[in-house]
Amino acid sequence: MSQTPPPHPAPPRARAEIDLAALRANVRALRARAPHSALMAVVKSDAYGHGMVPCARAALDAGASWLGTATPQEALALRAAGVGGRIMCWLWTPGDPWRAGIEADLDMAVSGMWALREVTAAAREAGRPARIQLKADTGLGRNGCQPADWPALVAAARAAEDEGLVAVTGLWSHFACADEPGHPSIDRQLHLFRDMVDHAEKAGVEPEVRHIANSPATLTLPESHFDLVRTGIAMYGVSPAPELGTPAELGLRPVMTLAASVALVKHVPAGHGVSYGHHYVTGGETTLGLVPLGYADGIPRHASGRGPVLVGGEWRRVAGRVAMDQFVVDLGGQTVDEGAEALLFGPGDRGEPTAEDWAQAAGTIAYEIVTRIGARVPRVHLHEQPHDPAPGRPAVVDE
Repeated sequence: MSQTPPPHPAPPRARAEIDLAALRANVRALRARAPHSALMAVVKSDAYGHGMVPCARAALDAGASWLGTATPQEALALRAAGVGGRIMCWLWTPGDPWRAGIEADLDMAVSGMWALREVTAAAREAGRPARIQLKADTGLGRNGCQPADWPALVAAARAAEDEGLVAVTGLWSHFACADEPGHPSIDRQLHLFRDMVDHAEKAGVEPEVRHIANSPATLTLPESHFDLVRTGIAMYGVSPAPELGTPAELGLRPVMTLAASVALVKHVPAGHGVSYGHHYVTGGETTLGLVPLGYADGIPRHASGRGPVLVGGEWRRVAGRVAMDQFVVDLGGQTVDEGAEALLFGPGDRGEPTAEDWAQAAGTIAYEIVTRIGARVPRVHLHEQPHDPAPGRPAVVDE
């Protein structure tokens, strides 16, 4: 795993430090969990809030052989930044830029007949075949083709292949409950996925990759690894679920550290209300510290009164409501200088809270905590390396 980066000066207002050395180490650790499968680094939603392009390049440098995004716009942005190699995107809507996806050499998910019609029309216009991956709904009930409709979709895709309009490069699905070990849906989905893959292959589909494993399945279900695993949240050093273990127990290291400068410290008397609604009132004479981050920056308002922050070497809790741009901590009489660092979350090396601690405080999941950090919090990428794949240059994958 990466070494702990040295402490940084307090940011002018706030900063999210992104440890790319930790991300590389996480990718290598996840590859070791699925040694016979390729690894797709999922960088949707701005790499779960970590910065899509730097994280994509670092993941490729560490041996990921695919990148995954939700929307075609995200995938096209990677291409515009000069990122080469295989990129798959799966959340298409009618009228989306299929032709641009074809011309950018994307692998595009098809979950229904409407999508197949649009991508084949785009292939005719482009004068070249589209790379598509057929998605099966094996029980998540979200995107993907239902088993009853699968034979028709497969047959139509094969006909389009025979016309030279598409190449079916993959067959895939997604788990509903892989983060709940032993959930009965896991075996049901695996069984159905195998059946749907078998049907497609008997119909003449020759996929490059078959895949269903997400982060929790990569960590706990080797029977689900097939040809490719898709690692999202685990790549960023966040446990997919507390039931699976802490990041350290899973061999991972959190990549994001969120810090701010204390903007104001003041002494107040007993009985002083704090923030909107006065849901917090000081129990005695004390000091208050103002942290210049709020729900406009992604700090969950649901963590009002509970969110933990390390200030002056001590854990403090949000006092009162989180506002749009700021919140307050009761320093318990301690005095710190304005500009002192307030650590909201990180790996925990300096005693700071983690993203999971904030998730517990807000009644949500750690995925949401890191992903929702807003654009006005600058990302500072640490440990960038000159041998990260340059624009247009494919990654070298260690065998």
